[in-house]
Amino acid sequence: MARERLLRQSPATLWLTGLSGAGKSTLAYALEKLLLERGHCCFVVDGDNLRHHLNSDLGFSPHDRRENIRRAAEVAHLLNEAGMIVITAFISPFQADRAMAKEIISEERFIEVHVSTPGVVCERRDPKGLYAKARRGEIPEFTGISAPYEAPLDPDLEINSEMHTIEEAAEKLYRHLIGLCYIK
Repeated sequence: MARERLLRQSPATLWLTGLSGAGKSTLAYALEKLLLERGHCCFVVDGDNLRHHLNSDLGFSPHDRRENIRRAAEVAHLLNEAGMIVITAFISPFQADRAMAKEIISEERFIEVHVSTPGVVCERRDPKGLYAKARRGEIPEFTGISAPYEAPLDPDLEINSEMHTIEEAAEKLYRHLIGLCYIK
């Protein structure tokens, strides 16, 4: 409670899930910028910053993907305990893995956001050239091409980055946090 009063916010984790290229990380960093500009303490945890450090020992097998999500959820949980708003950006393709993350973080702090940009749009963007490599068989088990993506059945919020600018989407997430009373 002392941290909540000090920070004028309640800890929460926005779990952004969606296909590669959907705009998860871009949206996460736009929301972080907006929150910081408006005086809120927050931090982005995404696949890139974890895979280069804490999760550098993990590959992309189903077991390693699950462990990647478990560790990400544990980091988010710790940052929530410190009173922060955490914004994660992970493909997290399986319902079971997102349910595990929700259990680790806690149901009352977990906000599932489906960045539901269609696969054809994600592939057209192909910001890292991954879809092209996957289509050539250079990346095995690539989500959306040779590995499944289980879309959330009942996300707390859904954002299609094709339909909104990043700024509009970040503002929508910010307003959602206010509506849920995480931001005071």
